[in-house]
Amino acid sequence: MAKRQPEGGQDPVVQRIRLRYAKRGPMRFTSHRDFARAFERALLRANVPIAYSQGFTPHPKVSYASAAPTGVASEAEYLEIGLRAVVDPDDLRAALDAALSPGLDVIEAVQSPLNGGGSLADRIDASAWHLELPGITPASAEAAVRAFLAAGEVLVERLTKQGKRVFDTRAAVVRLELLEASSALGDVPSGVAEAPCAILDLVVRQGTPTVRPDDVLSGLRVVADLEPPVPPRATRLAQGVLTAQGEFVDPLAADRPAAVVGASSLV
Repeated sequence: MAKRQPEGGQDPVVQRIRLRYAKRGPMRFTSHRDFARAFERALLRANVPIAYSQGFTPHPKVSYASAAPTGVASEAEYLEIGLRAVVDPDDLRAALDAALSPGLDVIEAVQSPLNGGGSLADRIDASAWHLELPGITPASAEAAVRAFLAAGEVLVERLTKQGKRVFDTRAAVVRLELLEASSALGDVPSGVAEAPCAILDLVVRQGTPTVRPDDVLSGLRVVADLEPPVPPRATRLAQGVLTAQGEFVDPLAADRPAAVVGASSLV
């Protein structure tokens, strides 16, 4: 069995693995910090030969790319780990998925080059979202979307670690459109059997500061006084490089052809 805790003079990284994972159901309320702690515990439970940094306080070699905000679901979260022994990516995915709580689901694991190839962050410049707006009619949502897209800029205010900050949400939005309307049951005020639920398709480019779904919803409130009677639900569907044709290049696509030779099992 591999050592669980480093004792100095750390072994070098001999394999890099990139993972795609999801935050589903109640686990959407897991903060990035809480997920990072849960993931480190999962590495230990799954007996993953994780590599550690050098120094007096070694840390697991784990790096995250554009983590989703607390409170939103996601089907497209990414991270990279460095290992001190070669493993089979499929075995690793299964072991980590079993070691994490249901709703924190590891979807894919691929090997990436030890040197070169760029970072995960280099392969992400935009993200796609679905925004569910319970209690909002399609007509109201469509009017708000038209007003937002017609505006030259839409300024909103957000409280950050540096204090209150005002920024333009319109410039980051590549696409915003009404997808459909459906009945929302169980997510409306007490005494109301059902209500319409407008669903928006949102694509945003990532910049500084990053424009989040709640920022766009704040923008819709600014331009059209649109405010759902119950909290909206946001789900990130994709991340990657956005092409001129409006399609996403999967951050793991360039790594998938790589084969693993001489891999050891985690079990």
